[in-house]
Amino acid sequence: MKRWIDMVAAGALVATVAASVLLLAPATGRSPATQQPRPPDAGVAIRGARVFDGERDLGVATVLVRDGRIQQLGAELQVPEDYEVVDGSGGTLLPGLIDAHVHAWGDAQRDAARFGVTTAFDMHGMPERAQALRAQRESLAATGQADLWAAGYAITAPQGHGTQYGFPVPTVDASTDIDAFIGERVGEGADFIKLIVEDLSAYAIERRLPTLTAPQVSAAIAAAHGHGRMAVVHVSTLADARHAIDAGADGLVHLFADVEADAQLVAAMRDRDAFVVPTLSVLASVAGAGEGGALAADTRVGALLTAEQRSTLDARMHAGEADPAVLARALESVRRLHAAGVDILAGTDAPNPGTAHGASLHGELALLVRAELSPSQALSAATAVPARRFGLSDRGRIAPGLRADLVLVDGDPLADITATRAIAAVWKNGHRVERDAAAGAVASAAPAQTLVGDFDGDVLAAAFGSWQPSTDRMAGGNSDVAHELVQGGARGTAGALRIHGEVRPGFAFPWAGMTWLPAAEPMQPVNMSAREALVFHVRGDGRRYSAMLFSGPSMQGMPSTQTFVAGPEWTEVRLPLADFPGADPALLRAVAFTAGQPAGRFEFFLDEVELR
Repeated sequence: MKRWIDMVAAGALVATVAASVLLLAPATGRSPATQQPRPPDAGVAIRGARVFDGERDLGVATVLVRDGRIQQLGAELQVPEDYEVVDGSGGTLLPGLIDAHVHAWGDAQRDAARFGVTTAFDMHGMPERAQALRAQRESLAATGQADLWAAGYAITAPQGHGTQYGFPVPTVDASTDIDAFIGERVGEGADFIKLIVEDLSAYAIERRLPTLTAPQVSAAIAAAHGHGRMAVVHVSTLADARHAIDAGADGLVHLFADVEADAQLVAAMRDRDAFVVPTLSVLASVAGAGEGGALAADTRVGALLTAEQRSTLDARMHAGEADPAVLARALESVRRLHAAGVDILAGTDAPNPGTAHGASLHGELALLVRAELSPSQALSAATAVPARRFGLSDRGRIAPGLRADLVLVDGDPLADITATRAIAAVWKNGHRVERDAAAGAVASAAPAQTLVGDFDGDVLAAAFGSWQPSTDRMAGGNSDVAHELVQGGARGTAGALRIHGEVRPGFAFPWAGMTWLPAAEPMQPVNMSAREALVFHVRGDGRRYSAMLFSGPSMQGMPSTQTFVAGPEWTEVRLPLADFPGADPALLRAVAFTAGQPAGRFEFFLDEVELR
């Protein structure tokens, strides 16, 4: 039930330029007072707040933080003189929240942290970022971003869910050596293995997708365990959930909604110690329950939403008539599973329609309470429980020696779970997180080199960033694209990039091509304000193509475009950045080279792409 999460840029090709933004009054929550400014190397003392440590209520206490970790906590602690003192009176201090099901791209990690979600589990994405994600979460440096653990590519069938977005995804077919296949995913850096068992039969739509067979599911789970990884499974029917649990899955990362959980499944999950991430927020969107819009209308949340967050919260997952029974069945299933002692983990499936990174976890907590978890149990589902189940030993609780990821809220969420929305302050690695929505678009510095790609190696690689195929299939179209490195580039260089495919009618704005993402994290902005032009060499079939810049503080809206012709001979094309109307090179997010109308087959070659 997911849209693509690393190539969201292409979705802007079919989006409107801007969404209306509701101007809300400032948040009513106080900003904690400090007794003295904090020296650069000083610690922090949070004093007078009620402390929920992820498992239990510790009452009013003082928490001391230094060097990125929790140093001490207790009711009668002496605060060192050089510490910044934060008055938490009347509030509650929580561990940094954990969203156990997201799809993170663009500003996702920053948006999550702004709403107190300091850790998240990414359930399907490009594996190239694994090393950078690992380095970030091992660091105690100041950051305004949530840490990510990631599955990399989800395990799916040819043409199955997860493959429909216009770029290659490795798949499992009848001839696949599944153990070796899972080993490749682990080698790419997968922190856990996520399987997709989805044919769309649970939903009131006619379309069906190929999906993994029962033997393939069993083999993939066994292979994941053999390679030292957890195996979690996307399901949408009770029958698939039963098989996944019987096959040894560690958890379900969606709750099925075709029927309520029966006694057989409840007992199996309890006996096998399996967990569930019910993603009630997205099921509420499928049901047309309006939970996303209601969350956005809460001034404690709405005042800090970006345009993208507001847009996705106000959207609905599926068209057609609302079906409240979808959410009702899911709530009852959670109630039954929880009553039996099955671990429930809070997760949102953000940023699907009806959800938004960071903000939706607060809605998920309220839905869990509706499913008869106590507020304390719901908070544990978003802190200590996911940390324990995914083996994160340095977070999820407030205890000496653990990472100082903390959230101070006004009021008492142990009595009213919606008090988590009244955030007074967030700390990541012991450093205060900037929470203003405008702080989301922070560009990283551009590298010194101007060359983006010369395509002279054995594998497709960028000098910095990455290249990814892109077509209108991610938005419901039928166009195709392929690419490969070929010998013989411009000006006698060793190689070039061949891009070819077919633009097919049937979609309002058909496209196919390649996109260059300048940052390690897809759609994160890079400051290219010192560069003057996009320069590249091209040859091809004589068609007119588009070069599109995605930039600015928001990822919503149309890219800025210039066109070029790919003639039969190598030609240098120089496109001044100043001539891309409305573009902001200081916040450059992506550059796409695409074929559009007229429909038909296309072929062009790129070489020596630079930002000079």
